[in-house]
Amino acid sequence: MAAAAAPAPQVICLGEALVDRLGPLGGDPATAPAEQCDDRLGGAPANVACALARLGTPGALAGRLGSDAIGEAFRQLFLSRGVDQSALQSDPVRPSRIVLVRRDAGGDRSFGGFAGDRGEGFADQALDAAALEVALSPLLREARWLQVGTIPLATPASAAALKAAMKLAAQAQVAVALDVNWRPTFWDPAAAPDAGPTAEALAVIRPLLEQAALIKLAAEESRWLFGSTDPAAIRAALPQQPAVVVTDGGAQVAWCFGSSSGVMPAYPVAVVDSTGAGDAFLAGLLHQLCQQPQLLDGGSAEAVRFASACGALVCAGAGAIDPQPTQEQVDAFLAGRL
Repeated sequence: MAAAAAPAPQVICLGEALVDRLGPLGGDPATAPAEQCDDRLGGAPANVACALARLGTPGALAGRLGSDAIGEAFRQLFLSRGVDQSALQSDPVRPSRIVLVRRDAGGDRSFGGFAGDRGEGFADQALDAAALEVALSPLLREARWLQVGTIPLATPASAAALKAAMKLAAQAQVAVALDVNWRPTFWDPAAAPDAGPTAEALAVIRPLLEQAALIKLAAEESRWLFGSTDPAAIRAALPQQPAVVVTDGGAQVAWCFGSSSGVMPAYPVAVVDSTGAGDAFLAGLLHQLCQQPQLLDGGSAEAVRFASACGALVCAGAGAIDPQPTQEQVDAFLAGRL
């Protein structure tokens, strides 16, 4: 008897898959001994795809990895999670990217440069637009969402691929979820970790903001891009009136979905590592929206509660992917907090 076909991806996550090299708490991964560092598979789109799969929503990762040990580790991870790899490219020259992640004594992280570049750049920067279009077209016939971030815009080739994907999504009437995920180091390796977008970066980010049906921003990103942390004000500033979520680390999350808006405090947890918490939050939200598409217009505090629980559970473990919860684990977490 033939095996059943895998379910079609409901969410296509486009962008980087990379290794987060976590330094020791309070230390520098660039100088710390290898035994004090912790290499974890990550990258926002890869994190979201894996988190969705663990929650039970089929997803795909559209990106580009090196033909190296990191690339093979990701392919095995995606295979084990059931993440569709049909739009995942292999680069024969450029390596997969390693990001150096500093963690303070409380587990909060900042990005401090890269490792592994052999002079040709990294595989994710060379995402091929033509090959991507061929692979994406059949996936978009069945998908509900294309999830993107701004990092591919930092390099010409990957920027062209992202713009092509956005055009295809519009033609297929597939909604776009944008996690701004501003990371200045990807645009300028010499930039301070807390630097905001330049005028040039803002200009290339704007078209994404004006197409997305759902936008997730950190509080500092919302101030840089809109001069406000009020989701309703951000929604009103954009022509398509998207759903907007503004997260503020361990403090709170605010949202405006159609006629529904609100604010809720983040769930308090003992933070081991906050890497990937926002990605787990977004995956939880998209999981809810795939199950109940009407929430995009009417909104739901319950959907935000579910997403917040996903983020909190990831903070309680090391790395972005290993601690990602199942639907049952999220339900149990929430049941203990009613």
